Amino acid sequence: MDKPSWIRVWEAKIPPKLKVFVWQILNRALPITEALIEKKVQVLPRCPVFLDGPETMEHMFLYCPVARALWDYSGLEYLGEGLPRHTFPLFLKRLLGLIDQPSVVMAVVAIFWRIWRSRNWVVFECKQFGIPALMRQFNQQYEEWVGLPADQAPRPQIPIMQSPTQVGDSHLVCMWDGATKGVSHSAGGMVLFDPARTLLLARGVQFSQMDDLVVVELLVLREAIIWCVEQGLSEVHFEGDAKVIIDKINQADTRDSKLDAVLEEIAHYFRTQPGFSVRFVGRENNRVAHLVARKTLSLYPTMSRFFDFQTWLVSRV
Repeated sequence: MDKPSWIRVWEAKIPPKLKVFVWQILNRALPITEALIEKKVQVLPRCPVFLDGPETMEHMFLYCPVARALWDYSGLEYLGEGLPRHTFPLFLKRLLGLIDQPSVVMAVVAIFWRIWRSRNWVVFECKQFGIPALMRQFNQQYEEWVGLPADQAPRPQIPIMQSPTQVGDSHLVCMWDGATKGVSHSAGGMVLFDPARTLLLARGVQFSQMDDLVVVELLVLREAIIWCVEQGLSEVHFEGDAKVIIDKINQADTRDSKLDAVLEEIAHYFRTQPGFSVRFVGRENNRVAHLVARKTLSLYPTMSRFFDFQTWLVSRV
């Protein structure tokens, strides 16, 4: 690692053990299964967290659902675009070389540390964890490093109107909505909450040459489902105000000439994900997703995923 890049880590206000941790990453010295196999140790050659691939550093820090969720949550996933990903130490070296702000260096290190800690919980303590809890731990870790009060939550709860979620329900809630602007383009908004209705994530999607709001909202629901599946979430209530679509899905009615293919795809997700459900809420109870959809529409054709929807939402509601 060249001196300027290493100095960014060495001067960061993080515990010394975290600086050693980064050094271990850069020198491929972490005792993951890939390294153990090279040393002829008999271990299962797969990710111990989700069992969905070999445990390489590239998989663990970039492609594992835990890593993808934290990168998405942090809003920093764009930093690594265009960088080589075939070897993680090189990726990290190049990434650190692009970062000028100490707070961003701390956030990146916090992502890696939370991933590593969660992996060790599974391997050595046989503990399971939820991705929302991991996001809160990342939040707390980062806030401690940058010196903010421990009780100052960087993801404050967004007050929303009454919803059908029952007390004691452990499901997350993903609100979704669509918006159109003439025949030129359209957009959608997705907002993920924990069971207490605390904001976790928000995201926008854009479509071109699409002016049928029913089709747009169906596509947004599909994107919301895929988004949750990619994060490894298994218990989610999807809430929207598109009653026609929701009734068709809940009645298993996929007979619609212009919607049948997408409806069937969505129906497949609900058949294979028993913890997923979709339900109708009125527009007044779906206003947060509507705000994100309208904002995403206004950003067209800018890449909306670079926009910090969480901070923007807190300032609006």
